[in-house]
Amino acid sequence: MLWNKLAKHRARMDQAKNYEQWKEAALELDYLEGNVEWKEAFSSPLYNYKLIYDRLTEIRSFQTQKNNFDLIRSLREGLHHDLGNMGDARLYGRSHVGTKHLIEEYVNQVCSSLNYVCNTSIPELPLDDKIKFFKDTLLSFGRPALLLSGGATLGMFHIGVVKALWERGLLPSVIAGSSVGSVMAAMLGTHSDAELPNMLDPDNHNLNAWKWNGILKGFAGKGFMDARQLRDCLRSNIGEFTFQEAYEKSGRSINITVSPVHQHQKPRLLSRFTSPYLLVWSGAQASCSVPGIFPPTKLVKKDREGELVPYMPRLRWIDGSVVDDLPIERLMHLHDVNFSIVSQTNPHIVPFMRLNDMEKKRSLLSLPSRLIKAEIGFHGKALFDVLRKTSSPELMRQVSGQIYTILAQKYYGDVTIAPHYTLKHYANMLSNPSVEFVRELTLAGERATWPKLAMIRTHAKISRTLERCMQQLESRRPQNRRSLKVIPIQKAKNAS
Repeated sequence: MLWNKLAKHRARMDQAKNYEQWKEAALELDYLEGNVEWKEAFSSPLYNYKLIYDRLTEIRSFQTQKNNFDLIRSLREGLHHDLGNMGDARLYGRSHVGTKHLIEEYVNQVCSSLNYVCNTSIPELPLDDKIKFFKDTLLSFGRPALLLSGGATLGMFHIGVVKALWERGLLPSVIAGSSVGSVMAAMLGTHSDAELPNMLDPDNHNLNAWKWNGILKGFAGKGFMDARQLRDCLRSNIGEFTFQEAYEKSGRSINITVSPVHQHQKPRLLSRFTSPYLLVWSGAQASCSVPGIFPPTKLVKKDREGELVPYMPRLRWIDGSVVDDLPIERLMHLHDVNFSIVSQTNPHIVPFMRLNDMEKKRSLLSLPSRLIKAEIGFHGKALFDVLRKTSSPELMRQVSGQIYTILAQKYYGDVTIAPHYTLKHYANMLSNPSVEFVRELTLAGERATWPKLAMIRTHAKISRTLERCMQQLESRRPQNRRSLKVIPIQKAKNAS
């Protein structure tokens, strides 16, 4: 029976150990559900298929005829993010693998033509002009970013998301993280592509970040967990790199959010642009300093001699997700980000995300409950906004401020990847995970990412191709000039 076949392939997808197994079952399901014919048909009211077809035909013709001049002009003036609405999420919800073949052909052709321009000697386009072409085109087209949320130990889910993206060549070069997400971002930023397979293997991690500090120290404001244990864990996994040194090693722009403790301070987005000399592990420790669990921490940088010294020693910082879990707007300004991929693992957010997804699939009958929910959220934010500004007890002011920021934040991206939690997950949230538990969460992250790959690919592949071409061309210059000039510093003499 058809129903039995459908159930069989869905079970194969749910139990797949790798992307190839998942894709094989998903393609069979697409065939049985009639999605193959839908993908092959160009037409759809969801996107401007005529525009996409015309652009595909033009670019392919110019490249085939080696009409380099017109090909370059066509790419430079015609490459726009989400052309013809081809990134509409509804185009990726019909089938289990991929979307309209026309969209996939267009993306492949654009990338092929960009690689052709990059690798072909074109007399009218010398090296410096070719680099400028790719730089300007990337600036115009924009790039994706991967944002990794907080979530304590449950953030090991991020490893699977990163692994799934990296294996398909879709891992963005701009990566932001808060709390445990900052740890994964830091590790990505301090490991080269050749080192990534080892980095993604939990057998190579120091997983001992948690150590009980005692009830008395916790109530005294020194944290219920030992900050030194966390620091040592981070340094062993990340190393002694500054943000600038990390970029020079990996080519990835990592960004870490930290929240202020003191009044008259705003949250910071630490990066190679804003904090080039800051130690990456220091930023990650500050971003992981959950109020009450770990004490506020000061940041550490390298001075001109390479010594480790405090950065603004009067200031202390806490968990980045408290105020700005997903700094999408700041990434847009800093890195020209036009598409956000969010791995969301916050245990207080994920259950509500599932409820929201269920509501979206319901009919108009759910409209009253959605309106009530929106009203409660609106008035709740207003109430805690007043309390955080007017409360006289400091504790009440801080608590109200944190509740307000939680209610006021946006926890979704253009693509949002989230786990399914059980009581087992919550029970292990504040403990050192076993290698087996990390592998379990990693596989869960991969499985949650595989269905999103088609949409991510449409938005990200052209940007990644532009970036790779720029890197290749820059390496061909007699002297490889960096886009960011900073005062050089020596390696750290003192690692303590």
